[in-house]
Amino acid sequence: MKILRIEPTMAMTGLPRSTIYHYMKIGSFPKSIKLGARSVGWLEEDIVAWIRARQAVQG
Repeated sequence: MKILRIEPTMAMTGLPRSTIYHYMKIGSFPKSIKLGARSVGWLEEDIVAWIRARQAVQG
């Protein structure tokens, strides 16, 4: 299990930071994990699952 910070998450999804946080706010992106006082990350497996789900919807 690997935790990704914002930059690798942006690279994997192709989304800018603001869109990732917007999708999180509306509940259509995996929630972040608090790593410290000013840092968060996402589980790589959650991001991969999110990408696969988007691919499945698009056909």
